[in-house]
Amino acid sequence: MSQRLLNKVALVTGAGSGLGEATIKRMAEEGATVVVTDIDQEAAQRVAMAIGASGGKAQAVFQDVTDEDGWDSLLVDIQQRHGQLDILVNNAGVVFPNNVEECTLEEWRKTQSVNLEAVFLGCRAAIKTMGNRGGSIINISSIEGIIGDPGAAAYNASKGGVRIFTKSCALHCAREGYPIRVNSVHPGYIMTPLVANAIDGLTEEEKEEMLTRVIGEIPMGEMGQPEDIANGCLFLASDESRYMTGSELVIDGGYTCH
Repeated sequence: MSQRLLNKVALVTGAGSGLGEATIKRMAEEGATVVVTDIDQEAAQRVAMAIGASGGKAQAVFQDVTDEDGWDSLLVDIQQRHGQLDILVNNAGVVFPNNVEECTLEEWRKTQSVNLEAVFLGCRAAIKTMGNRGGSIINISSIEGIIGDPGAAAYNASKGGVRIFTKSCALHCAREGYPIRVNSVHPGYIMTPLVANAIDGLTEEEKEEMLTRVIGEIPMGEMGQPEDIANGCLFLASDESRYMTGSELVIDGGYTCH
């Protein structure tokens, strides 16, 4: 193992499953001490135990990413336990597959709260913690933050917000002289529990139409795997990406090339 993240401490939100789980396991494999957070504490504990069983160092923590005070106390705890925070991956997210007419205000607000406001809270807390020591912040957006989807109104808005907010953070850190890089990752169609649940919420006719359309529009002809995103996050977390900030890393099998 190359140990590309040796002596670094990484926090990944929503790491109990899907992209978060794949990402935090990949970072642990490369030598990082990892903090696994999720609103599902049992899932976070399961992932942390799996990392520990493989020889890695992991701490599982319950976290509601929409809780402002919770972010502050979590970062204090990380500093006390580990002495530093080098990597933050704002990954936690939700999706309600509704168009603008069908989306309720409750669904809209929930989506913005988890997908966008929590990214703001995480970035603010991490920047204060990393300060002049520096680090890498990775915000998980989506290709849905770049292109529109008639059936994902709230999700489009939240992920588009993450995309441009990331650039604002990157510029702020650069202007202040903080050696903190802030980049966004834009997954395409990746077979995660979040995507699977969204697909399951469709009728059989809608499901067949959606899969045929989506896979037909992916130049590489298949959906991606969580590991594909994990490897992109690993690159942005490592010193190999030292000259990247405010960038958009699109990992979508060529979907947005059209």
